[in-house]
Amino acid sequence: MDILFHDKKLRELCEKQRKAERKLGSECARKLRARLSDLDAADQVTDLVAGNPHPLKGDRYGQFAVNLAGGWRLVFSPGNDPVPQSPAGGIDWKQVTIVCIEYIGDYHD
Repeated sequence: MDILFHDKKLRELCEKQRKAERKLGSECARKLRARLSDLDAADQVTDLVAGNPHPLKGDRYGQFAVNLAGGWRLVFSPGNDPVPQSPAGGIDWKQVTIVCIEYIGDYHD
């Protein structure tokens, strides 16, 4: 899958291991690398299995998350243009082949 980034800060956090370790801690940074590798290797979002992949609801509707460590999540949205739609009107995650990293953190706080 292709991976885009919401902004330069997120790109650097995802691409620079030392920066990730300083900000997230070593365990969370290690999981981030693994989840990014999973995304890169997947053909579509529904191929993901590690990290409890799940679509989000409420104010994060339209986004998807995978667990990192310590309650932190890697949150992404579809990067396809146009966004694939299911017959029921929601996002068809089976057809999402490009993702945009939106957030890394604990959105429950």
